[in-house]
Amino acid sequence: MANNPNIKNGSTPANQLRLEYERQNALFDAQLPIVQRFLEAQARQIAEAYTERAQRVRFKLPDRVIAAKGTQPVSVQQAVREQRAGGFTNKLARRDVHDTLRQRLAELEQSSDQAIVIAASLIRFASATHMVRNMLPSGRIVAYLPTEEDDIPSIPVSDGTEPESAITASTDAIAEEGNAEDGRGSLQVPYVPAARRFYLPQWVAFGDKGELLVNTVKEAEAHIASMQHFLNVLFAARSLAPYMVADDEFEKKRYGMLGQLVNQGRALALHQTSLIIQKIQERAAAQSLNRGLSLRLPYFNDQDLQVETYDFVIIPAGRIMFVPAFVVRSVRDEHAKVAQDTRFNASTRKHLLTDLEMLEKAFFKPE
Repeated sequence: MANNPNIKNGSTPANQLRLEYERQNALFDAQLPIVQRFLEAQARQIAEAYTERAQRVRFKLPDRVIAAKGTQPVSVQQAVREQRAGGFTNKLARRDVHDTLRQRLAELEQSSDQAIVIAASLIRFASATHMVRNMLPSGRIVAYLPTEEDDIPSIPVSDGTEPESAITASTDAIAEEGNAEDGRGSLQVPYVPAARRFYLPQWVAFGDKGELLVNTVKEAEAHIASMQHFLNVLFAARSLAPYMVADDEFEKKRYGMLGQLVNQGRALALHQTSLIIQKIQERAAAQSLNRGLSLRLPYFNDQDLQVETYDFVIIPAGRIMFVPAFVVRSVRDEHAKVAQDTRFNASTRKHLLTDLEMLEKAFFKPE
């Protein structure tokens, strides 16, 4: 195999992104404090419009920029300071700020005027940095392990600081370990030990054994939505400025939340499956399933990072008496299909197969 000259020279894509991130970070640090505050103010409104996929956004370039630390500020032409991305024609073409802002910044960064180029790159860096560092809460330092054939580590590793006790109820507050301040008690954290192994315990809805830690499934779904939004903001920052993947805070938040979302998303899907099984059993006992049965089996797709459904027919519509064996036979057929379905990656397939096996086990009656 031929040697890759880029790898030999240390210029891999990852290294290039890190160098670009460090260059942009140094460029921002070189600016005057008043210019930095101006950029941060512009970044707030740009980041909000960008993450919400607004149709348009207005922003201003700074009035002066510094090309390198120790050099004198260079003025930005007044005529180009007012900028806008998006508009009515873009709305008709179904293009939002995700497309139009990146296009406008790219155009500015290709200007023959160095001050405009620098100003546009500073706007891009400040906006992406605001998304990563200011729009999202910071969490705990965590470590995850992957399950077999898993693409994403999602099993939290205990650090030994989650106290367990025979007299600790699942709703009890747990005192954070560590030195308390003089004259004050320990910090009370209202999360069970299982939740405290994750990056953001406040969004943990299921325990180690799949037990529901919140009051309703709706609350669990809301937690999943919050985690999805968290990652969407990170991915938005990455789409605006790809070099943000080299930012330590970006990687910490991505790793922490990705593992938590996959873990909790799968737990939600399995919990919903258990509710479906319960509903089928109740309706079967009431003999209200004699006109057919179709299922929308929930599973967590860790490629799209959302709960989706796998639809299949157990009993065709008509006057057919429900028999548990029909469920078993149908599930086994679908199991064979899923095992060979190339649309799923290995970990999503394994999770969906677990869902199907759970359904089969509930209705299998050995002779």
